[in-house]
Amino acid sequence: MLDGYSRGQISPVEVVEAVIARIEAYEPQLQALYAFDPEAALKAARASEDRWMRGEARALDGVPGTIKENIATRGTPVPLGTAARDLVPAAADAPPAARLREDGVVILAKTTMPDYGMLSSGLSSFHPLARNPWDLSKNPGGSSAGAGAAAAAGYGPFHVGTDIGGSIRLPASWCGVFGLKPSFGRIPIDPPYYGRVAGPMTRTVHDAALMMRSLVRPDMRDTMSLPFQDLPWLDLDITLKGLRIGVMMEAGIGIALDPEVRACIEAAVQTFAQAGAEIVEIPPFVTREMLDGLDDFWRQRAWMDIGALDEDQRGRVLPYIRAWAEGGKALTGAEVYAGMNQMMVMRHAAVEATKDVDFVLSPVSPVVAYQAELASPIHDPEEPFEHIGYTVAFNMSDQPAASVNAGFTEAGLPIGLQIVGRRFDDVGVMRLSHAWENLRGAQRDWPRL
Repeated sequence: MLDGYSRGQISPVEVVEAVIARIEAYEPQLQALYAFDPEAALKAARASEDRWMRGEARALDGVPGTIKENIATRGTPVPLGTAARDLVPAAADAPPAARLREDGVVILAKTTMPDYGMLSSGLSSFHPLARNPWDLSKNPGGSSAGAGAAAAAGYGPFHVGTDIGGSIRLPASWCGVFGLKPSFGRIPIDPPYYGRVAGPMTRTVHDAALMMRSLVRPDMRDTMSLPFQDLPWLDLDITLKGLRIGVMMEAGIGIALDPEVRACIEAAVQTFAQAGAEIVEIPPFVTREMLDGLDDFWRQRAWMDIGALDEDQRGRVLPYIRAWAEGGKALTGAEVYAGMNQMMVMRHAAVEATKDVDFVLSPVSPVVAYQAELASPIHDPEEPFEHIGYTVAFNMSDQPAASVNAGFTEAGLPIGLQIVGRRFDDVGVMRLSHAWENLRGAQRDWPRL
């Protein structure tokens, strides 16, 4: 697009009109968007076209994109996926939206998410049920549900999600797109929180690299952000020969690994080995005590929000989420502290387990996309996180981790390969993901509804 704009071969207005047409055709089935504003998008596209004609184009001028609903955009309410919140327009763009808008991205809409971002599905008490474009009976994953669906369906090249336990990587995996959970603090976000990051969700690694150049610029509102580094995001070359790559095929807890997922990831590992990488087995390190402690802490955190609501508001919260959060109501201070401490134990275990390798390969999830109407693969608020054993530890350890499509099941559902790097080696993760794009060869055509 950017090359076409610079040559005058295509116009941002033409592109945005085409994407709007795609959205209007697909959205009644996918329900991926919130606050879709085609008139505002066309106005921004016309302004972009004018800048290109005057030779004043910005870095990403005229490229269409979406922003996850929980990332504030000025003038749009932020319901956090739940019908329990008052719809108050946001006063300003949060950092990821601000950086993309500054660089000329045409923001088409926000993307949907489940209540409080605490589900790996598109089930929400506020938004219509989001669906997976590869199979409309399945969910797109979550909590960046709409972002994953929008990327796979071609709602423009750029999409921003957030991730605190797998919320970028799971929908990226189940929708067959690329998703980067960057190092904690790499992309400024507001409000910041332990383990929570924003990151790009795109059809290609290169598109995500283009976004990263903009998203990483500093913002003082994020009091937990890393010092800014001008990293070579578009330098995606890497030599595979001699790399020491760990492979973690078992999560150690949770749902058993599906045989089709296992076979697909093992084939990807073999491809890296044939390309010259040294393969090292990484034993599972996440324990039941770690995951249950995290669950306790997150439940109590959720109950602090939900318990403070009046009875009518609480009644509007998705029943699954309300039941899960109520499990935190009776926890003692000692139990909550012990739960938070398990997050630190998980952090140290992740770094220790991966310290002797350059990268780690694993499944993103033990299963592929499940029924759209379910809140989780097990659909039990007493067992809410049995599918995040491969992803959550790398939120706690600050390590960058990506999902890149590894293949498809016999039924045609995408399978994600997780690529994890050492702390702060975001560029390395992007490079190895790009190498896998080249190694895996041609992919299936993107879904058309």
